[in-house]
Amino acid sequence: MDNPIALFILLALFALWNLDFISSLFNLKALHPQLPDEFKGVYDEDKYAKSQQYTRVSERYGIVTSTYSLTVLLVFWFIGGFGWLDVWMRDFGWSETVTGLAFIGALIMGNSLLSLPFQIYDTFVIEERFGFNKTTPKTFFIDQIKGLLLAVILGAPLLALIIWIFASIENAWLWAWLSFTGFQLLMTYLAPSVILPLFNKFQPMEDGELKSSIQEMAKKCDFPLTEIHVMDGSKRSTKSNAFFTGFGKHKKIALFDTLIDNHSNEELLAVLAHEVGHFKKKHIIQRMAFSIIQTAAIFFLLGMVTNKESDFARGLFDAFGVSDISTYAGLVFFMLLFSPVSKILSIVGNVMSRKHEFEADAYAAEIQETPEHLITGLKKLSADNLSNLTPHPLPVFLDYSHPPTLTRIKALKALR
Repeated sequence: MDNPIALFILLALFALWNLDFISSLFNLKALHPQLPDEFKGVYDEDKYAKSQQYTRVSERYGIVTSTYSLTVLLVFWFIGGFGWLDVWMRDFGWSETVTGLAFIGALIMGNSLLSLPFQIYDTFVIEERFGFNKTTPKTFFIDQIKGLLLAVILGAPLLALIIWIFASIENAWLWAWLSFTGFQLLMTYLAPSVILPLFNKFQPMEDGELKSSIQEMAKKCDFPLTEIHVMDGSKRSTKSNAFFTGFGKHKKIALFDTLIDNHSNEELLAVLAHEVGHFKKKHIIQRMAFSIIQTAAIFFLLGMVTNKESDFARGLFDAFGVSDISTYAGLVFFMLLFSPVSKILSIVGNVMSRKHEFEADAYAAEIQETPEHLITGLKKLSADNLSNLTPHPLPVFLDYSHPPTLTRIKALKALR
């Protein structure tokens, strides 16, 4: 391979795959047969053994899927698939924007079809085996269709706009970045009220002790709560979660029905106080700012690698066997070129996220004037979700957005 850009991308892809592979092996090796003392009374021996087996199966599945994805990419690349697809799309004589939509759409559709068997196996074999799956085949395929329609309705116009901007406007990276940022903010607003209800039912929580306690806690936290919903998470999985959405003075809290069924009111309040902590500590704004800055850098660099006068752009397109420099193909190639930097940014984001989780935990303990309810809630969540209780530090550093449960419990106990 005499193209240095192609060689760099190839080495980067292999290095990232190898890093994930080693991380998974370390995680498997870190599994300990003895139940940590902290979880005695929450896990029995059989459930702990089941959680370890779930970790083994999940890690091995991850190795298989990442190897498969890399193999498919390399085969398509080396047989000249990108160049062939670009020529085929250009032969239709469409505009640059339509050609770009067709080019990227074909890649996304092909990838989706090739990954579909793995999604089916994950849902109906692995998750079913460990008692998590509640998704019916009908729900699964309806979700796939809904996701595809959303990609067409929401994603295609945004992609078309970005391609048109780069083809037509000076300082295109700036306008593309502003457009994408506006879209992100719009989706943050629309997701809870328009998109999520397409997949799950959200029912207002019935009046009662729990609802009154949540409202009292929100008032104590000076949290502008306007709605409390229960989401039918049990429609797809037995796993539990809670989240809040909304801007300004209109905040909504959603609790999975599985979370309500498996936890006491005090534990639920602790989990929600943790979520409120993210709001009070301005974590959401910080993460959004980090994402916006990251996106600005991406669009700036994208403008450089799709500059038809640039020798680097010529080298990048030659690396993938594509003769005509274009924004749409450059977007795909740039994502591959950018993959090492993307991994580094992901690690930085995870470090920030884990710090935020500790701060939100501390806030919840402060609001409840004790860490005990959150500690018991975290233990139950770990047991319900068959979480890995002893992950290796390397995968925690690389991929964990939340600290391991034992680490969080230790930090909470230090607050006593």
